[in-house]
Amino acid sequence: MAKNFAEVDVVIVGMGWCGGILAKELSESGMKVVGLERGANRTVENDFSVPHIRDELEYHARTGLAQNLKKETWTVRNTITQMALPMRKYGSFIPGDGLGGSGVHWNGQTWRWTDMEFKIKSNYVERYGKKFIPEDMTIQDWGITYAELEPYYDRFEKIAGVSGVAGNLNGQLKKEGNPFEAPRKNQYPLPPLKQSLACDLFTKAAKDLGYNPFPIATANASAAYKNPDGIQFGQCQYCGFCEKFGCESNAKGSPLNTVIPVALRQPSFELRTNSWVTKVVMSKDKKNATGVSYLNTVTGEECFQAAKIVILAAFGLNNTQLMLTSGIGQVYDPVTQKGLIGKNYAYQTGANANLFFKDKIFNPFMSAGGLITVMDDFHANWDFDRTPQNFVGGATIWGGFFNGRPLEYHPTPPGTPSWGSAWKESMATWYQKTMRIAANGSVMPNRYNYLDLDSTYKNSAGTPLMRMTFDYKPNEHKISTFAAGIIDQIGKSLNPTHMTKPAPRVTPWNAAVYQSTHNTGGTIMGTDPSNSVVNKHCQSWDLHNLFILGSSVFPHNSAYNPTGLLGALSYRTADLIKTIYQKNPGKLIT
Repeated sequence: MAKNFAEVDVVIVGMGWCGGILAKELSESGMKVVGLERGANRTVENDFSVPHIRDELEYHARTGLAQNLKKETWTVRNTITQMALPMRKYGSFIPGDGLGGSGVHWNGQTWRWTDMEFKIKSNYVERYGKKFIPEDMTIQDWGITYAELEPYYDRFEKIAGVSGVAGNLNGQLKKEGNPFEAPRKNQYPLPPLKQSLACDLFTKAAKDLGYNPFPIATANASAAYKNPDGIQFGQCQYCGFCEKFGCESNAKGSPLNTVIPVALRQPSFELRTNSWVTKVVMSKDKKNATGVSYLNTVTGEECFQAAKIVILAAFGLNNTQLMLTSGIGQVYDPVTQKGLIGKNYAYQTGANANLFFKDKIFNPFMSAGGLITVMDDFHANWDFDRTPQNFVGGATIWGGFFNGRPLEYHPTPPGTPSWGSAWKESMATWYQKTMRIAANGSVMPNRYNYLDLDSTYKNSAGTPLMRMTFDYKPNEHKISTFAAGIIDQIGKSLNPTHMTKPAPRVTPWNAAVYQSTHNTGGTIMGTDPSNSVVNKHCQSWDLHNLFILGSSVFPHNSAYNPTGLLGALSYRTADLIKTIYQKNPGKLIT
């Protein structure tokens, strides 16, 4: 028999950035909140100290901060005619596990998504006509606007200690920043990170070709900083152990060192780790959620937490899986295109090249997760005409590198043997003389890219694994090929001694090769119940007291990293719950 807990105002599933923000904001308002985290507890002091946190074998090779694939994984395939098989080893993406989630091991790169994304269908139809959008591409407007999110972007950037430089400050363009960004009311809380030689080379080459490079905004503190909640940040040490690792100097903005500690100070907040939520429980009439069922992974005890409001704030793929296993809404069918749960799954595309210089020293071991220079000329730049390339979306192009860690970073020129003494000699020669130019490309939704439950495989809790059906479509092939051409142009202009050919991603998606952890879609946002699972306030159309926060609500995937938008949506939803829904529960927020 399940252990029942007394009803609380709010139960939150997942304690990463989204769950941490909501836990802090709602508990501070006096609401009684329970946060459920599937993974273990951790603290910065106990878990991220030197030298332990620089254990590359544990955190890179063995993905020590990631979800345990022996307990929970996904089945993957490229098309609906193939049999999906379980992912047994991390490659394509690496979702986090434990308190803080993926917000612990992220790089920190922070973008503001704009109306170019939120009104994507309207914008493309208006400029290029309806026939420009491929028949299988299921893009739609989101319903929300940049103006509604701007103050929440600002709040997240200040809480996360983001370092950067504005390109559009109150409508005035600044040459140091991104000239294609939407106007922002305030400068970033910290100046950009110190730029490396690789950043300088990319900047000069891009400017010489007429492009607009700038230092990327990143939640790596360029100086000591105290955020509005009184959390003290250290200065980034450029240690090179950022992505896949926790931060040893408290310089990377993370839910573990910002919002979660503040939530834990509140007497109205209770955190329960090792709590694996398996189902959202509905009332008999299926008009509202009554709470969640979960498994205590330490004792094996089944539990039920009753709540007036249920918030799904897990990793995006896991939010969708919970909706599927809970039987909420109609499952998407790619053949009939009926149903919405699992629809519009999207990933990210790109291309890259390594440049080798016999006369330059880059010192790759001195780096950070956001130590790159980037250009937005082929993504947010609406003056960029997509007609010749015939694609929807775009790509950002960047130069630099994130790390020079000894187990992971072994750059060698084309033609080098893959093992043996010749490989060792080449690696020693070029280790400090290599930089990278790469692209992050958007992925548009397609009717045949989707998520559903696997009929064969189950996880250790006994529920079906989620099945991922995904492949890059012709639109993404065109984006990646175009981006590879720009990389080739910039790279060759630098006259490297050697350069790898920037290969576009036109072969079938391979889950064994890392690309990014930016998975979106499955419980998408929209303008009405016919095209979306949640409204623009992240509130379920079907269950008024169910809110979903995470990248699963994105109707398509941008060339931008998702975390800045996730933070803004979380702060906005928290405000709406406090000021509107709590006063009038039982109705949709309009």
